[in-house]
Amino acid sequence: MKGMILAGGLATRLRPLTSVTNKHLLPIYNKPMIYYPIEAMARAGIKEVLLTSSPDHAGHFENLLGTGEEFGLKLFYAVQENPKGGISDAIMLAEDFAKDEKLLVVLGDNIFGFNLKNEAEKFEKRDKGAMVFGIKMSTESGQYGVIEMDKDGRVISIEEKPEHPKSDIAQTGIYMYDDQVFKFIKNLTPSARGELEVTDLNNFYVKEGTMSCSLIDWWIDAGTSFDELLRANNLVAEKVKQGELI
Repeated sequence: MKGMILAGGLATRLRPLTSVTNKHLLPIYNKPMIYYPIEAMARAGIKEVLLTSSPDHAGHFENLLGTGEEFGLKLFYAVQENPKGGISDAIMLAEDFAKDEKLLVVLGDNIFGFNLKNEAEKFEKRDKGAMVFGIKMSTESGQYGVIEMDKDGRVISIEEKPEHPKSDIAQTGIYMYDDQVFKFIKNLTPSARGELEVTDLNNFYVKEGTMSCSLIDWWIDAGTSFDELLRANNLVAEKVKQGELI
């Protein structure tokens, strides 16, 4: 399985912090934010990872991260020319990189401690399909995609920021895909906000009946607001002091 970390976007909600740098290079306690998804890839046993960023900051990542040797994996870089293209548009950049292998995708501002290794090994053995990772939390705010699943972990529906959520499981920015993913992206149409939405991509697998969901214990989307950035710093500091994170 190959890995992909998405670290593009404009991060307008975090300005002026992001006026001169990419949000994924902001600190989360004792490390740059981008270290956390890279370390999650390494723990999962992924050896080759493609990191995507916007044109303005591509060199910043390469200067900081180099070849990825420090993390025990090999890093490759790609530029998403249109930062407003959406998550699925960015995933499309991995078509040649993946070379028909399965793909683990993590959004670069997702902070979590869950070890993906067991799920990655199980997913590698599957013939086809995809997996999304969810977390139980209040979904009434309309801030998250909401996952409805059966008792066996098969996803019945995913709705993007619904007014009336069907469950208390929020969709995180952690996904595993088979090699159909690029075919499905090519069949997407932009949403009302002009993006190729990841929820629309995931719903191809839901309709096919091959999307499953695994629940994780804690997770923060650190790049969405000043409050979430602060919460990520405080929670990671606590986890490090408790020995749950390095």
